[in-house]
Amino acid sequence: MEGVDFYIHGYQQVTIGGVSFWITTSHVCLAIVMVVLIVFAIVANRKIKKADPTKAPSGFLNVLELLVETLDNLVKDNMGRVLAPRFRNYIGVLFMLILTCNLSGLFGLRPPTADYGITLPLALITFVMIQYQGFKWQKMNKIKGLFEPIFLFFPVNLISEFATPISMSLRLFANILSGTMMMALIYGLLPKVATLVWPAALHAYMDVFAGALQAYVFAMLTMVFIANAADIED
Repeated sequence: MEGVDFYIHGYQQVTIGGVSFWITTSHVCLAIVMVVLIVFAIVANRKIKKADPTKAPSGFLNVLELLVETLDNLVKDNMGRVLAPRFRNYIGVLFMLILTCNLSGLFGLRPPTADYGITLPLALITFVMIQYQGFKWQKMNKIKGLFEPIFLFFPVNLISEFATPISMSLRLFANILSGTMMMALIYGLLPKVATLVWPAALHAYMDVFAGALQAYVFAMLTMVFIANAADIED
C-alpha cells in the first residue's frame, strides 16, 4: 500500500569472518535507544555525585529518586528480601530498556521491540535465569517437579517450561508491532494536514500507555517466574 511503511529495512550489508548480515532498522533504532540510556546514566551519575547530601534533592534528582525507589519497591514486593538485592539492577535495566524502546515511536523511530529478533533474546535471558535460579535453590527438586503430580505429566510440564520465553516474547512483540502497524496505516492513509493533530491521542495510547504497560508486564513476569522457580521462603 503506497505511503504505508512499517517494515524493517536493511541499510548496509556487513561481512565478518565470511558471515554476511544486514544492518537493519532495528539495529539502528536499538543503537539510538542504547545511546540515550547511556547518556541518561552518565548524567544521573554526575548529578548524584555533585548533589549536596545535606540538602533535599530537587528537579532531576527528585525524578531519579522516585524512579529508583519505585523500581526497588516493585522488585522487593515481588521477589522477596533474598532475591530482590540480586535482581533489582537487572529488572531496572530491563524495564528501562523495554520502556525506552516502546516510547521511541514517539520520535519517529520504529520501536526495536516491534522486531521479534529483539524480544526473543530478552525472553531467552529471562528463561536462562529462571532455570538457573530453579536449580540453584531447589537442586534436584527442580527436576522432580517436572514429574508431578504423576510421571505422565512430564511432557506437559516440560512444554510449559519452554513455552515461557515464547509466550513472553510474542506478547511484547505482537502488542508493539500492532501499534506500529496501526500508526503507520494512519499516517499513510490520512491527508498530511490531518496527521498533524488527530494521531496525537493515538500516540498517547499506542506508544505511552501500551508501551509502559508492556514494559511493566514483561518485568513483572520476569520477577514472578524467577521467584517461583527459586521458591524461597522469606
